[in-house]
Amino acid sequence: MISLDPFYPIVPDTDWLARLLPQGIKLVQLRIKGQDAGVLRAEIEKAVALCAAQRCQLVVNDYWREAIIAGASFVHLGQEDLAAADLSAIRAAKIRIGVSTHSHAELEAALAAEADYVALGPVYATTLKAMPWPPQGLPRVAEWRSKLNCPLVAIGGITLERAPIVLAAGADSVAVITDIVTSQDPELSAQNWLAATAPWRNLSTDLPHS
Repeated sequence: MISLDPFYPIVPDTDWLARLLPQGIKLVQLRIKGQDAGVLRAEIEKAVALCAAQRCQLVVNDYWREAIIAGASFVHLGQEDLAAADLSAIRAAKIRIGVSTHSHAELEAALAAEADYVALGPVYATTLKAMPWPPQGLPRVAEWRSKLNCPLVAIGGITLERAPIVLAAGADSVAVITDIVTSQDPELSAQNWLAATAPWRNLSTDLPHS
């Protein structure tokens, strides 16, 4: 089983990467929304280069074709994207796959795709976007952990105070958006998250770096 860093920030562009990478993050997702094709390609290429220089594992959200072209080594797919993706092409490019899940049916789809990690959410209520699913709660985290032979990423409403509880419940990594991108001092927030998740940090280097 691969190893994921327990702190998994999700950022909207490479400006955020430039701010957070010097803090020592080792796992990050680039989730770009609402950009044209040219900007999208340029951002992914820049992200690959930035993360490679800092030995941080980059995960590209959704845009698997662009990830292949840019030489990324990990993509994250929602359920709709998973259903439409050419998994054979992704695997042929030696790209690993993370998959979002919110229900048992979606978990089965992720398992059928042989996901390299499975994300579960929302663990807690979140105001980031409207969710058709109620909060999953810690018992669901433990249940998912018992069903998986790959890392489990928890997402949704996870604060600095809740992170140790979620990790103790069985998550291997906690994905964080709001607590970083809305912070008045994102660099300090990243440092605090790295410190809070330190007890769960695995020093394994078996993940390829973008």
